[in-house]
Amino acid sequence: MANNKILYVCQEIMPYLPENEESALCRTLSQAMQERGNEVRTFMPRYGCVNERRNQLHEVIRLSGMNLIIDDNDHQLIIKVASIPSARIQIYFIDNDDYFARKAVLTDAEGNEFEDNDERMVFFARGVLETVKKLHWTPTVVHCHGWFSAIAPIYLKKVFHDDPIFQDVKIVVSLYDDKFTKPLGGLRGKIEGEGIKDENLSILDNASYENLYRFVMDYVDGVVIASQSADAAVVELARKSGKPVLEYQSPEQEGYYDNYNRFYEELR
Repeated sequence: MANNKILYVCQEIMPYLPENEESALCRTLSQAMQERGNEVRTFMPRYGCVNERRNQLHEVIRLSGMNLIIDDNDHQLIIKVASIPSARIQIYFIDNDDYFARKAVLTDAEGNEFEDNDERMVFFARGVLETVKKLHWTPTVVHCHGWFSAIAPIYLKKVFHDDPIFQDVKIVVSLYDDKFTKPLGGLRGKIEGEGIKDENLSILDNASYENLYRFVMDYVDGVVIASQSADAAVVELARKSGKPVLEYQSPEQEGYYDNYNRFYEELR
């Protein structure tokens, strides 16, 4: 019997994007938790640089077709899936031509962050949660990796909190060395446009990397320091939040994945 039903909401996963600390962990953690008797669903954006043919992505028609309204505009939600045969796990991809057709991830060829990253992360978070609802799958843990996934906890607590699928879920965020430099200018407006009311929304008047996590920290049940180089100010926020924190450990450390499994169990 599975210990937990874990939903991974990932900014990037290898082999679909190049290997780095974050993409590698999202790939291996999904497999390791499944091997430990947990049921796992893993999502990432279908960035335009993800090679669909090489990675054998295909659209899941029964899950696609919904329209999400963001900033008064309709955007079609397309769901694709691919398998990692060696790991026996599936990865679900959130796709939309307006947000993810460009052949890049979060920055352009010159390294400039996209102006609509705030809208893209809203679409991604909502797309994941709407798809999980369509799957009729009830996670016990939602674990968000990377700042692009960091607003999912807000939606879970403010928009989907009455939905039986998400009612008893525990929310975890992992902190990485993935700081963005340009504040997400329209993020507060996008969140308020979803009908979300919160006295702390003023934090997002300057939606810097640190302030994004300062706001999100209220909505999570646990924090993982996933990188030794994670932003020091945000790590300090986590440690002072009163929430359980899984401190950084090397993936080579004995019992590394067992510590994650134990952390999930302790949150329940």
